[in-house]
Amino acid sequence: MSVLPLVLTSGWASGINAYAVVLLLGLMGATGGSDEVPLSLQRTDVLVVAALLFLCEAVADKIPYVDTVWDAVHTVVRPVAGAVVAALLAGHDGSLPQLAAAAVGGSTALASHLVKAGTRMAVNTSPEPVTNITLSLVEDLAVAALVVFALFHPLAAALIAGTLLALGIATVVFLFSRIRRFWRRRKERRAARAGGGTPAAV
Repeated sequence: MSVLPLVLTSGWASGINAYAVVLLLGLMGATGGSDEVPLSLQRTDVLVVAALLFLCEAVADKIPYVDTVWDAVHTVVRPVAGAVVAALLAGHDGSLPQLAAAAVGGSTALASHLVKAGTRMAVNTSPEPVTNITLSLVEDLAVAALVVFALFHPLAAALIAGTLLALGIATVVFLFSRIRRFWRRRKERRAARAGGGTPAAV
């Protein structure tokens, strides 16, 4: 499938920020920047909704603990968005290549989403906002740069996306102890609220 590299990259990016992917692809198509973008993503109503949700994510994604709640809500949203975008890019309604593209886009989005969510849990063991803001900005810039790059150099972009995904998985494995600490602290806070006490320090 000639569209597979673009599908892989859009899937990775959707797992990080699905609204940014839809917004960027739609704008690139609507402004004539690329002929690869399906018309359904260029619709005004789609662009407006994507822009509003992107603004919500831009705020929520930079606040400690709020970003983790946002990630939890989007555990379904991002993979579904990755699958839908991939299917639209592949075209040919109901065809086997379209279904395969949706599977690749959705599974890649799920993998990158889990990497992002795991990384944020590790970061939130030290709940100061600077790291969250910096990480969020880096993610947004990476998504924007790679999605636009993929429209013109899909194979190179797919290689970069694959590399970033592999590095992300390795990072989550490395930070696993901090992720466990995040869940332990969360459990202690819940127990303290239920018992009316104060959570123990870790």
